[in-house]
Amino acid sequence: MRDARGRSGTHHVTYELDLVDGRILRTRISHPVDRTDYGPALWKHILRDQLEVDDTQFWACARDGVKPDRGIPSVPDGAMPAALVHMLISRVGLDESQVAAMTKDEAISRLQQFWADGS
Repeated sequence: MRDARGRSGTHHVTYELDLVDGRILRTRISHPVDRTDYGPALWKHILRDQLEVDDTQFWACARDGVKPDRGIPSVPDGAMPAALVHMLISRVGLDESQVAAMTKDEAISRLQQFWADGS
């Protein structure tokens, strides 16, 4: 993070997380003036307002790598990568409806056929 004059601060480390809905979560690590630990109220504030998680979600992420649900849609099994769809339409010359009717394996085979013999 930078201040209004473009300088970076040296007493805080700021972490940012871009969310799918366009919001950016920010949290900063700073040190208490007397080098003590933060109290429970400040910890709850950081979890709730800056990280948007509860205590259970935070520790599941920190200890076990279980990321909190941030609204990221899951990819269905067998979904075709966008690059594959693009190549089938733009290079091979297939219609969108033809590509939509294919399975992922069929689409890969069709692209391999195009690369092998140009048809």
